[in-house]
Amino acid sequence: MATLKSYILIVCIIFTAISCTKKKKILVWEENFDGSILNEAIWNYELGDGCPNLCGWGNNELQLYTKTNHFLKDGKLIIIARKQDSIYTSTRITTKAKKEFRYGNIEVRAKLPIGRGLWPAFWMLGANIDQVNWPDCGEIDILEYVGKEPKTIYTSLHTKDSHGNTINTKKTIIEDIETGFHLFSVNWTSDKIEFFVDATLIYTFSPEDKTEDIWPFDQPFYLIINLAIGGNFRAPEVDDSIFPQEFIIDYIKVYQEE
Repeated sequence: MATLKSYILIVCIIFTAISCTKKKKILVWEENFDGSILNEAIWNYELGDGCPNLCGWGNNELQLYTKTNHFLKDGKLIIIARKQDSIYTSTRITTKAKKEFRYGNIEVRAKLPIGRGLWPAFWMLGANIDQVNWPDCGEIDILEYVGKEPKTIYTSLHTKDSHGNTINTKKTIIEDIETGFHLFSVNWTSDKIEFFVDATLIYTFSPEDKTEDIWPFDQPFYLIINLAIGGNFRAPEVDDSIFPQEFIIDYIKVYQEE
């Protein structure tokens, strides 16, 4: 009996030591889209078609981004994709130079729009993009969905090593992804980036060789939310009968170690 008690005591001590060494993560920022307008102390609008520097936003996208294709209601951001006459319009916002993060758990709860030609995304770019350009700055695609591929989510990374191509990526089939809200997130550390949908791990990027070309992820990144129409990434064909469509963001939360 004494031996058993000693064994239990040792196990408890080891468990306690492990628990104590595991760093606690705390909520460092959240966006609940309260109020009636976007907070421009946090969010930037990106407008137009990307010209002259990045026409079609680098992907031959069809939409013009405006300040009028969204609204806030009941603590949610609602982005509306429209077609009026021959013009497609939508919204794209970023936190560049206002809210930037290095490592952490970053999550968004969102409801997807549905229809061929839509391309909603929640993603991140390296804050040094103006100095080194894309893809050297790095890109983390937490959520991408293309309407021509129902029940499918893409999670991807872009780096100089991949020449900007979608190589470090995972295509995941989720039967109910078009129904209701879902939680899309990453756990980003100095060693790896893990991608989750509804708390289920779907992809991990953890290269052994972490040169700047392969791993530009040891610097701050900023957030981007947009709803593109058409474009090179599997979404060139657009079904004009689907419009208008709504991309609804409930909240964004960022957790980091204490």
